[in-house]
Amino acid sequence: MASAPLIDLSTIDLSQTICDSSGLDIYLPQTGPMRQCDRIVWVSDDMRKCVGAKHVRSDEFWCEHHIKGRPLYPGVLMIESTAQCASWLFRTRFPALGFLGFLRCDETSFRGQVVPGDTFLILVEEIEATPRRFISRTQGIVNGKLVFEAKITGMAI
Repeated sequence: MASAPLIDLSTIDLSQTICDSSGLDIYLPQTGPMRQCDRIVWVSDDMRKCVGAKHVRSDEFWCEHHIKGRPLYPGVLMIESTAQCASWLFRTRFPALGFLGFLRCDETSFRGQVVPGDTFLILVEEIEATPRRFISRTQGIVNGKLVFEAKITGMAI
């Protein structure tokens, strides 16, 4: 897996929003507490890379019970957030497909903690795509530190 960010964040205005929650509603079926990407910050001209953001809040459903007294953003939700962002990227090019299913999560590594108050930046680089299936490298960055990475595979079903 990569040891450096997939995307040079120093070249991106991280306060920018190119797709907000209402725009994500068009592409993603997850809603309410299962929506783990708040907005898309940046997308490459070729629509093969993007940066999303998830503000981790202290009132989220998992906080009271995932390490009582010291809430940690669960790894499974890190995977979900990057899968949602990768799905958004894929759907921008193939919007007419049916439901996207999550098939695989490979080469996964958790490298740091994410806690309420953090902004979890989601980096996605699509490495393979057909009209029905995609494979993306994904990373999570908090305060400039790589805290998560995985290879995500999804498919229209």
